[in-house]
Amino acid sequence: VQLVESGGGLVQSGGSLRLSCTVSGSTLDDHTIGWFRQAPGKDQEGVASLSPTEPTTHYADSVKGRFTISRDKAKNTVYLQMASLKPEDTAVYSCAAGWEGASLYLGGYDYWGQGTQVTVSS
Repeated sequence: VQLVESGGGLVQSGGSLRLSCTVSGSTLDDHTIGWFRQAPGKDQEGVASLSPTEPTTHYADSVKGRFTISRDKAKNTVYLQMASLKPEDTAVYSCAAGWEGASLYLGGYDYWGQGTQVTVSS
């Protein structure tokens, strides 16, 4: 299973970005897809996840109401729409594929993308 992120970049505080995670070697019906981020000097943090059934979403408290995870099954792609961005959202964002109940649990994910940098200027 391979995952490739895109859509990162530099944005001003209050702005928006949409990240994409394209999956190959499997389908979105087989995995929960999660977005994680890691800022310099900080631990990796689960941001949002989307399970294959129902589907069910989970969000970190720090992004609730600002970030939205969604999917396009035809494109085998999961998106993270980020709005009202803050400087503290600056991090490398990675997507990962895991088991159905993985939610934001880091250990529930087996496959990882390379990550994309998001920088929010004040």
